[in-house]
Amino acid sequence: MNRKAPLSDVDESALQVGEVEDHAAGMTAVGVSLKRAYEQMGVARTVRTLPLLNQRHGFDCPGCAWPEPQGRRKPAEFCENGAKAVAEEATTRRVTREFFARYPVAELAGKSDYWLGQQGRLTEPMVLRPGGTHYEPISWEAAFALLADELKAMDSPDQALFYTSGRTSNEAAFLYQLFARSLGTNNLPDCSNMCHESSGAALSETIGIGKGSVSLADLHQADLILVVGQNPGTNHPRMLSALQEAKRGGARIVSVNPLPEAGLMRFKDPQGVRGVLGKGTALTDVFCQIRLGGDLAFFKAIAARLFALEEQAPGTVLDREFLDRHTHGFDAYRAQARDVDEKELLTATGLTSEQLDEVAELFARSQRIVLCWAMGLTQHKHSVPTIREAVNLLLLRGMIGKPGAGVCPVRGHSNVQGDRTMGIWEKMPESFLAALDTEFGITSPRKHGYDTVDGIRAMDRGEIRVFMGMGGNFARATPDSTVTEAALRRCRLTVQVSTKLNRSHLATGATALILPTLGRTERDVQASGTQFVTVEDSMSVVHRSRGRLKPASEQLLSEPAIVCRLARATFGPDHPVPWERFEADYDTIRDAISRVVPGCEDYNTRVRTRNGFVLPHPPRDAREFTTDTGKANLTVNELVYPRVPEGRLLLQTLRSHDQYNTTIYGLSDRYRGIENARRVVMIHPDDLADLGLSDGQLVDLISEWTTDGVTTERRAENFRIVSYPTARGCAAAYYPETNPLVPLDSVADVSNTPTSKSVVIRLEPATQR
Repeated sequence: MNRKAPLSDVDESALQVGEVEDHAAGMTAVGVSLKRAYEQMGVARTVRTLPLLNQRHGFDCPGCAWPEPQGRRKPAEFCENGAKAVAEEATTRRVTREFFARYPVAELAGKSDYWLGQQGRLTEPMVLRPGGTHYEPISWEAAFALLADELKAMDSPDQALFYTSGRTSNEAAFLYQLFARSLGTNNLPDCSNMCHESSGAALSETIGIGKGSVSLADLHQADLILVVGQNPGTNHPRMLSALQEAKRGGARIVSVNPLPEAGLMRFKDPQGVRGVLGKGTALTDVFCQIRLGGDLAFFKAIAARLFALEEQAPGTVLDREFLDRHTHGFDAYRAQARDVDEKELLTATGLTSEQLDEVAELFARSQRIVLCWAMGLTQHKHSVPTIREAVNLLLLRGMIGKPGAGVCPVRGHSNVQGDRTMGIWEKMPESFLAALDTEFGITSPRKHGYDTVDGIRAMDRGEIRVFMGMGGNFARATPDSTVTEAALRRCRLTVQVSTKLNRSHLATGATALILPTLGRTERDVQASGTQFVTVEDSMSVVHRSRGRLKPASEQLLSEPAIVCRLARATFGPDHPVPWERFEADYDTIRDAISRVVPGCEDYNTRVRTRNGFVLPHPPRDAREFTTDTGKANLTVNELVYPRVPEGRLLLQTLRSHDQYNTTIYGLSDRYRGIENARRVVMIHPDDLADLGLSDGQLVDLISEWTTDGVTTERRAENFRIVSYPTARGCAAAYYPETNPLVPLDSVADVSNTPTSKSVVIRLEPATQR
């Protein structure tokens, strides 16, 4: 196996297009997993590492947040993309001071995201000085002094912006927000702002808590599961095992998505005989190939049919006891839900009346319903009303707070939900801030801070002096890439706490720091001994994670250590927060968390139990709803959907099967039959004919966004057309290559989430550049 980093960059002309696959996983997934692991880690390291992944005595997957079983776990409790994530982190490739001496920043900026990520693990702190062309080594002490001096020189604490990736542990996240608030700012944007913020906003308003209400057992017990705007085969592959178990228990599955995805058609479990020798398990019973942004209309169409079915057979469809006792707003909702224009619903969804009738019948007759969704619902202008409308459907049938039923927003990064629980939010409630102040004797600011989009705007206005990113790849995770990178360059200092090289290290302020940190797979040894950290999965289970590998470099620090040492350099030895003690022993952090964070009482004891512990969820646990009305709120939502001008398409950005968020593992999107390239755009063959374009043609993508009568454009060049069975009028292409097309000001109402799933584009033949 070749364990060396690639020397040359991606050759986009090497594109190969084959057949779209009709199933996910199978033995091919096993082969790909092992091949990638061997290439990055070698055989011995692979054998030592993968058996620990998602095991109680091992470490949590650095990929998605799908939960582990509470009972017996398989020897291989991971998926193909989990194995790739571990291989990327535990790689034997290294980025040393010699690498940075060889490559000027300007040359690195011309490399692809794939090439940058494949170079290996960062090994020591580096600094880019004002006017410098290369990163140079810097000691940890000097790096912390440089950052602390810049923070102390600010005119206001709000001139700093502290971004967080969802892979940060609970302990690091708690310390990070504590540092920011001790400094005096709530500028704590995080990756939730760009993914499930719409879910949190809608759920908080309707059921009183911005988290999902189901457990893994609920999925297994459901008799109807709707998977809407989600591709679990690539983004959360272990979810396929849960869907398979539900199917074997008699569940029906409805998939609502603009693309037919292999992972929702059939699952061949490589750890079962049927998956190895047989045809696997057919998953989807009803596939609704919806038009982008038509989900609000879809939910309204189902609701109208439920009311009609209830009129035909009173008392058989709606859960009147639940509605009367636990909900508010039924009459207003019913009046609007029945007053719909069927023709407009069909136009918005692109579906037939017969398809909608079939789904409504299933919804009306099922006794245990789980509704799952992901970015396909959360990244539109009308995302929050769409999710509110989805909740309305479940409330009509009493599907909150009963076994086998509930809402299931499937979170992406492995601890993105835990970050929010630990206080990473620019608008934490007064109760949390007051508890923080009482615990530490500080005065937390009450003024709300900036989220991601508003933080970019503030940087663009020159109002942010220091940007610090705790993990992630801010420059590529965010929309409007040209604007975002220019905004970062307006800062005096940019700081990236990272494991691997990425684009954010190249969009720098006047001075830039790279602070290399431990990964999930690595041993974390502090003054009191070997430490573990904790994470929260997508279903509110908090559990331990402990790496076992020798760190990639002796110069790496853990994220908690980085925060604690920065705090000591900034605040001095007399600060009331015991930063030195926190660094030495993570149990002391968890003791503080237990006194500040609701639901985390007796944290150290409970997290050491076999499966950790489940955070409280009043709607799930007792049908209690901490909303403004004290009940679950049925809401009235205007019917809206994207209107696309003639000759244009509606683009969604999405992942290849060979990536996780902005991390590109490879160049194989095999489920979609696309190999060896990333600058591709998938378009329905009939749309190609209507537009006078052809399969394989090279085009530029130009996004058009109109506000106050003024249309602005953004361009992404040199994309190869792939004829693909998308929904008519819709197109799909990979991010982050298409992030430049998403305007910074095109955001979801209420949540301020970028509208990456509804970008109006036109296509122009490319001129080779």
